Amino acid sequence: QLQLVESGGGLVQPGGSLRLSCAATGSTLDYYAIGWFRQAPGKEREVVSCITTNGHGTDYADSVKGRFTISRDNAKNTVYLQMNSLKPEDTAVYYCNSKNLYREFWGQGTLVTVSS
Repeated sequence: QLQLVESGGGLVQPGGSLRLSCAATGSTLDYYAIGWFRQAPGKEREVVSCITTNGHGTDYADSVKGRFTISRDNAKNTVYLQMNSLKPEDTAVYYCNSKNLYREFWGQGTLVTVSS
């Protein structure tokens, strides 16, 4: 059973950078496309970025294009989200997600706070 664990969140000043990691256990990540989502206080969860199984296909929400980069290292069973030029509106709990034919998988989330 696939399990996802996010890490790398924290407090950062506007304009700063963070790299989030989504580590998989219980199954190889090779077979799973992965998405990063976020949920800000009082708002609905939204998709931020996603990546295909081989890493050749990526997509981004308009709000993060040019600032965030998703990547994966299947040998390490890990997906990354490099976040640059962070803005206060990027403050949220960030989750990684995947799914198979039967269910979705979510991590517990990692909090990113962008504030001076």
